[in-house]
Amino acid sequence: MPLSKLRDQIDAVDQQIIDLLAERLRLVGEVGEVKAKHGLPIYVPEREAAMLAKRREEASSKGVPANLIEDILRRTMRESYASENDTGFKTVNPKMKRIVIIGGNGLLGQRFVEMFKLSGYEVDILGRANWDKAEEICSHAGLVIVGSPIDVTVSVIEQLSYLPEDCILADITSVKDGPLQAMLKVHKGPVVGLHPMFGPDISSFAKQVVVYCNGRGEEKYQWLIEQMKIWGAHLYNVDSTVHDESMTLIQALRHFTSFVYGSHLKEVNADLKQLLDLSSPIYRLELAMVGRLFAQDPALYADIILSQKNNLVMIKRYHQHFAEAIELLENADREQFIKRFESVTEWMGDYSSLFLDESRSLLQQAHDNRHYEDK
Repeated sequence: MPLSKLRDQIDAVDQQIIDLLAERLRLVGEVGEVKAKHGLPIYVPEREAAMLAKRREEASSKGVPANLIEDILRRTMRESYASENDTGFKTVNPKMKRIVIIGGNGLLGQRFVEMFKLSGYEVDILGRANWDKAEEICSHAGLVIVGSPIDVTVSVIEQLSYLPEDCILADITSVKDGPLQAMLKVHKGPVVGLHPMFGPDISSFAKQVVVYCNGRGEEKYQWLIEQMKIWGAHLYNVDSTVHDESMTLIQALRHFTSFVYGSHLKEVNADLKQLLDLSSPIYRLELAMVGRLFAQDPALYADIILSQKNNLVMIKRYHQHFAEAIELLENADREQFIKRFESVTEWMGDYSSLFLDESRSLLQQAHDNRHYEDK
């Protein structure tokens, strides 16, 4: 009986929390309307940091763990950023002519179509079904974005010689140097390479990184950079060759490693359910990332991994290091293993501590989401 009464009180408090969250989301909706009217970005790092610091302090003063209130608020803010999309965004360049997105029916292309329309622009989608009208459609364009699959991006770009000279030509491919050089060659007007560092399943552009590589006529496409900032994205400028070198490690090598690990699990016919039941949070996350790869379009990942010759060079170097590490095991060389481990720790420096702290919150969330069924 005492436990039942306490649970009733907890249920009542939970209802109050739900009511307060509903009120917060309502206020966020009003904030979104004000931001849309005045052209303010939905994500302001300084405001978020200051607010979290103040809430942490207030929580601690009342005996509430600071990390708890930060976890709650960060999850709430993620929902808030997504809801602000509903109010639309300021049109940074109201004089912009029509925007054409080649591949706008693809999953990522659809997100850009949606965001441009929410920002008040007129958008046309160009794909295989209406490619015979490409020149006519592009003749009215002020911005053309190529969102075709990686393996055909350059060939699509090479066909765009008829664009108006004042039209901005951009792409959203994960490889940058090849497409950028192709755009500069085929088009005399403004050119910029874009790489959204996220998939199409995001709920909001807030805090998402969009890389941009300058091509030609930076002042002509500066409004585009500002428009994406208003969506909440973080814009990161980098040279196209540097970008591609980084993507070899960030994308190609990691995706290939996940591909090989998934293939290995299949070959040994691993019991995935048992692995999950026995796994620690960190292995569960690792397995989830491997599973995430195989839940998506294989052609996309084949194109990413095969997109650059340097990818194969890097993967072979990784294979060599893997073989050297296996040799340590074959020789049971514990001392050399520890020595090599410590050398990597030293090379990482303060980043190893940073990664440890960041991973703790991810692992705790993975643990919180775990659900056991009574047998």
